Amino acid sequence: MSKIEKKEKHREAAYKAWATMRKEKREKATIKTQKITDFIEPSVIQKIKHPETYRFQQLQRLAWKGNRIVLPFHKTPPDIACGVFWELRWAYGCPLDCNYCYLRGTMRGRMKPQYVKTAHVLEALDEAFVKIPCPTIFNAGELSDALMNPKMMIPIVDKFEEQNKHKIYLLTKFGMKNIQFLLDKPRKQVICGWSINAPTVAKLWEKAAPSPYERIKAAALVKKAGYDTRIRIDPIFPISNWKEEYYHLINELLSHFTPNRIILGTPRGLWKTIEYAKRANINMSWAQFFREQTSWGKKLSFEQRKEIYQFFFDKFDSLGYPLSKVSICKETVEIWDALGLHYTPGMCNCYGKSAFNP
Repeated sequence: MSKIEKKEKHREAAYKAWATMRKEKREKATIKTQKITDFIEPSVIQKIKHPETYRFQQLQRLAWKGNRIVLPFHKTPPDIACGVFWELRWAYGCPLDCNYCYLRGTMRGRMKPQYVKTAHVLEALDEAFVKIPCPTIFNAGELSDALMNPKMMIPIVDKFEEQNKHKIYLLTKFGMKNIQFLLDKPRKQVICGWSINAPTVAKLWEKAAPSPYERIKAAALVKKAGYDTRIRIDPIFPISNWKEEYYHLINELLSHFTPNRIILGTPRGLWKTIEYAKRANINMSWAQFFREQTSWGKKLSFEQRKEIYQFFFDKFDSLGYPLSKVSICKETVEIWDALGLHYTPGMCNCYGKSAFNP
C-alpha cells in the first residue's frame, strides 16, 4: 500500500470516527432537550378548542370519534364549503407568533410551544391506524407548526412509514434549517406543505418567520427529494400593490418547482383571535381589511374575495398550472358558487379525500 493510499485510508477512518462522535452528541442533546421541553398532557390537549368551533357543536357521524391526540375537526358551519379532517395533536403553540394567527384564541393567548410526549403520540397513532378505515391525511400543523421541533417529529413521521394507508401532513413556515431530517430519509407517507405570503405581508405580520423566498427554497429541496410538496398562500391580504406582489410571488414559486397542490385563503378574524391579539398589544393593522361578518368570523368583502381568487386562478392558468390542483380554504358556499367551483358538502378540500393523492 502506497503512502497516499495509507493517508486516504487514515482520513476515511478519522472521518467515520468523527461522524460517530457527532451522532452520539446529537443523541445526548436530544435527550437533554426533551428533559427541558414543556410537555402537555394528552387529556389537556384533547380539550383545546379552535376559535372556529366555539359556536358550532353539531357532530357528524363518524366510524370512530378519535382519541385524545388524533381527533376529527367536524364542526364547520353549514354555509362554509369545508368538511371533516383529522388533526394530529402532537403539540400546541408556535414560536413564530404571527400577528394574525388563530392559535391566540385556543389557549387564551399563550403561544409558547408545548408538546405531547412522543410515546403518547405513537400509541395514539397505532390506535388510529386500526380504527380509521379509509386512507386519511393527519394534519400535524393545525395547532402548531409541524417543523418547529424536527427532533421530536422524526419518530412521528417514521411511524407513518410502518403502514401504507394513512399520511401525515407537515404544514410549516420554517425554512431550510428545519428540513434536514426530511432530506436525509425520503418517506412515502409524508406530505409537506409550506405557508407562504407576499414579502410585505411577511415583513409586517410574520416577522419571526423565515422569508417567503427561503420557505420556497426549502419546499423546492424537499420536492426534489421526492416528497409530495404543497403550497398554502393564506391569508392573502389586499395590501397596496397586492396584485404586483402576489404575481411576483407566484412567478418565484413556479420558477423553483411545481407544487403538487396549492391552497388559497383570505384573512379570517375570529373574535377570540382578535381579542387576545389586542390583549398582547399585537400590531392590529392586519385587521383593517375586514368588511363582513360570516359564520367563520370577519372577512374581506364578498367582491374583494372574489376578485382575489379570480386573480390567482387567472395567473395560475396563464402560467400553465392546472386549476384542478388549486383549492380555496374556509370559504363560503356563496364564494364557491360565484367562482364556478365544484365542492362536495361535508368534505375538506385541503386535507380530505379529494386531496389525498398528489
